[in-house]
Amino acid sequence: MVLGWDPRSWNEKGFNSLRKDREAKKEAFRKYLESSGVLDTLTKVLVALYEENDKPSSAVEFVQQKLGGPSISDYEKLKAEKLDLQLKYTELLETHKETCRQLDELKNLKNRSGNDGC
Repeated sequence: MVLGWDPRSWNEKGFNSLRKDREAKKEAFRKYLESSGVLDTLTKVLVALYEENDKPSSAVEFVQQKLGGPSISDYEKLKAEKLDLQLKYTELLETHKETCRQLDELKNLKNRSGNDGC
């Protein structure tokens, strides 16, 4: 032991400090979840699942539905619909650009033919 320093005591103090910090963070997060109503809402949903006579095949879907989110199948349908709409949008945008290009050509032809007759 040099100058009264014992590494074992430092390690214990250091680890205790880290443990206290971690516990304080956990407690702050728990209080946040409680004050924001998350714990109460999750508890109600889990109680509803527990009280179901006919347990759903997918507990996750049950929880999602109770929390107001779409079911997995609804989500997949919406994802496919979004993809279809994106493709249609791209097609329509290209058609619009082509129509604008043709309109510009017609305007240019009209302007040229109108100037020739003067």
